[in-house]
Amino acid sequence: MKILLTGAMGFLGRWLLNDLSPHFELTATGRQPKPLWMQQSYAELDLTNQDAVAALLKMDFDWIIHNAAMSKPDVCLNDPATAWTNNVTATNYLLQACSKHTRFLYVSTDFIFGDDGPHGEDATPQPLNYYGETKLAAEQLVQASGLDYAIVRPVFIYGQQLTEQRGSFVQWVANSLKAKQSIKVVNDQLRTPTYAPDITKGIQQIIQQDARGAYHLAGKDIVSPYQMAVQIAAAAGLDAGLITPVDETSFPEPVRRAKKGGLLIDKAVRELGYAPVDIETGIRLSLA
Repeated sequence: MKILLTGAMGFLGRWLLNDLSPHFELTATGRQPKPLWMQQSYAELDLTNQDAVAALLKMDFDWIIHNAAMSKPDVCLNDPATAWTNNVTATNYLLQACSKHTRFLYVSTDFIFGDDGPHGEDATPQPLNYYGETKLAAEQLVQASGLDYAIVRPVFIYGQQLTEQRGSFVQWVANSLKAKQSIKVVNDQLRTPTYAPDITKGIQQIIQQDARGAYHLAGKDIVSPYQMAVQIAAAAGLDAGLITPVDETSFPEPVRRAKKGGLLIDKAVRELGYAPVDIETGIRLSLA
């Protein structure tokens, strides 16, 4: 089965590349030249170049996993035109270039929803910031494309740091505490953090089962970033006293975020056999 993976150099993209390559004929894409460590097929591609996208998709893939995105909410707010081009226009170029038999898997986000979570797949979207608005607009394009599609929504992704990969929240907390640095972490926002390999397993299940529709591939535990940071300290044997719980007013950001977010995973568990690890296990594996 031939699969095109966009955004292969991001945190989740690297895990998808790592975990799906043994099972599928994968072609990865990114803006930069092919890294020396990469053994998989790779195409340097600017997804905002419609002609380049159309030329690559003449290879006629069975599935496209569209993971690439401009994903930092504050950057999206400060440069909305570029955010729209990267998150919405680029998605449209991919959809237009697909053959009719290609299945399209779109990696979205919990940011399409508002407060009062955790949310199920059928909850009414109500994005609180521009990043969420662009991802919702892209979802709507996918849904209206006429293609067979699946949409996956993860939350606050974390995991082990692979070779030449940027770290996640787990590595930031652990590295800060190892350096004896005091850190402030938000305690008034709730999330369902997602262990990256759980997402890759969920996506593999979607492809192998030829599942359609939206699936929430999130964690099973609802915690605040502060609570998660304390668990990281405990797992790593580091001083949790260096972690100060604060509310969102301590970080004067123009971007609104949900106080009570997170996603419900019942549908994915029931229909896919999705079985995420608990957060304690995920943190331990991330520190290995």
